[in-house]
Amino acid sequence: SGEVKLLIRTCTQCDNGTELFETMSLEGEINLAVERLAEWAAPKPVEKNLLTIADEVYIQPEPLGVVLIIGAWNYPWAITLQPLVGAIAAGNAAVIKPSEVSFHSAKVMEELLPLYLDRDLYPVVTGGVSETQELLKQRFDHVFYTGSGSVGRLVMEAASRHLTPVTLELGGKSPCYIDKDCDLRVACRRITWGKFVNCGQTCIAPDYVLCEPSIQSRVVEEMRKCIKEFYTDDPKTFEDYGRIVNQRHFKRVMALMEGNTIAIGGESDETECYIAPTILRDVKVESKVMQEEIFGPVLPIITVSGVDEAIQFINEREKPLALYIFSHDKKLIKRVIAETSSGGVLANDCLVHFTISALPFGGVGNSGMGRYHGQHSFNQLSHMRSCLIKKLNMEGVNSMRYPPHTSKKLSWARFFILKQINVGRLRRLAMLTVFSALAAFVVQVQHSHAMCFSALLATEPMLSDFIRACLAEDKGAFYSLKGSTRRQTNNYKV
Repeated sequence: SGEVKLLIRTCTQCDNGTELFETMSLEGEINLAVERLAEWAAPKPVEKNLLTIADEVYIQPEPLGVVLIIGAWNYPWAITLQPLVGAIAAGNAAVIKPSEVSFHSAKVMEELLPLYLDRDLYPVVTGGVSETQELLKQRFDHVFYTGSGSVGRLVMEAASRHLTPVTLELGGKSPCYIDKDCDLRVACRRITWGKFVNCGQTCIAPDYVLCEPSIQSRVVEEMRKCIKEFYTDDPKTFEDYGRIVNQRHFKRVMALMEGNTIAIGGESDETECYIAPTILRDVKVESKVMQEEIFGPVLPIITVSGVDEAIQFINEREKPLALYIFSHDKKLIKRVIAETSSGGVLANDCLVHFTISALPFGGVGNSGMGRYHGQHSFNQLSHMRSCLIKKLNMEGVNSMRYPPHTSKKLSWARFFILKQINVGRLRRLAMLTVFSALAAFVVQVQHSHAMCFSALLATEPMLSDFIRACLAEDKGAFYSLKGSTRRQTNNYKV
């Protein structure tokens, strides 16, 4: 684990020594895996029935084999290496294919990863589409892909030729509903951060806002303040504001804005792949920007009459990777959760659910399949093997399953097979019984000692005065009694 952490620090430090933010969660994943691996890999006992009550019944995690990890360009370190942590923890070998779009990160990974990990067990393959296609022709035991839905379909199709299971971390249009009664200042601040971090190139970034017409102008103005606070009056010259990854994506994002009303931003520079933080207002459902995932610094606002229409709007579209709700009303939040479906849901913030290792991260429907982070990565890249170890005795119990079959045998079989035994509960009940008996014994012993002690004090008044003085912490009385009681206390060896 120390070598992997050193690799991360070596790979992700720029000239002034500042680490990339995306590697923070990666270090957390490594620490968690090292700390909890023994627990994750241990056999998991399961409930028994009467037929197996004397047997060993458990689930044993075991490695799948060789995992192909195809990374993405928007967060090339976290998205590529986090699945690798799970693959290694689960005991697999892995082929790592970083995205060719983030060329420099891929090159550094290719050079440095073999210095810290076995190059035969964890080779890095660089290259473009042809190299990826060639990899997909090979037989793997699992394919882990992060990227667009269109490429995800091709990956799944290729994997199906070998019946290879896949994890697809895709994306989609993640909606963000703002309740009119929430704190708009705080809500817009968090949404602005979540949308424009990494220049909007985040798979779980808020893709569009749903709000009532009465608060649309206030939302725009609050976001205008936040954009100025975060990125100054000139985001183009601000070092913490990013760029679109290449000109192809630049042209795609610019085309999505056509025909819409720009409330904030809209400036661009193709030579730098720069698009200013942009807010679109009064966006129509049929506009081009609402037909695909934006994956850029453009945030459309669509007005709805209230939460009912917002829920309907969300449910009429493909299931998103994330769903954001901003409201003080917990009942409203719970209702939106209950009446919609998404890979994950986050109320009153953006993106940060990705950082919680205990939460499974993944999509549903068009936004992907499978999950990872923490133990979920380990489980996803393990085979959960069912194990039952019986003994070659008590054969008489098995007579009910052997021919000839009778109604009496069937009745016994139903009783033994359908009656579930929670061994853990039985163990807890047994422990409770033991502790109860022990407590009763202690109470009885204490009662007996108290009776004897009371009798002793009744026969020796001087000893009684001495002990009461001590308990009252009356040092004067203690010292005045010390001389007169020394003989008695020595006799009783108190």
